[in-house]
Amino acid sequence: MQIENLHWHDYLVLASLIGSIVGLWLINSHKPTQVKDKEGTERSLFLMIFTYWIVYCVADFAQKLQLPNWDILLMSLQITAAISYFLTACCVIILPLHRFSLQQVAK
Repeated sequence: MQIENLHWHDYLVLASLIGSIVGLWLINSHKPTQVKDKEGTERSLFLMIFTYWIVYCVADFAQKLQLPNWDILLMSLQITAAISYFLTACCVIILPLHRFSLQQVAK
């Protein structure tokens, strides 16, 4: 991968990769001793969001590598990137829905 072939999107993905790694580190550095169901579910959702996004970023950068005769690998990287992108989006949508449902149950 050559640096001149990178576009603004690639730099944005690189910055979000670094942010996701920092997010995972922050979540894992503050492990509570007693976890309630609500906090455990939210923590798991945040872990899944950051982990799936890291997988997407790695798969996206791996697609940019110029590897000869690796069409099967390229196809599997594209599928991996698409699945991890959709899983990230689903977890991002589920987090506020989970909080909303807990508020409805509390009423």
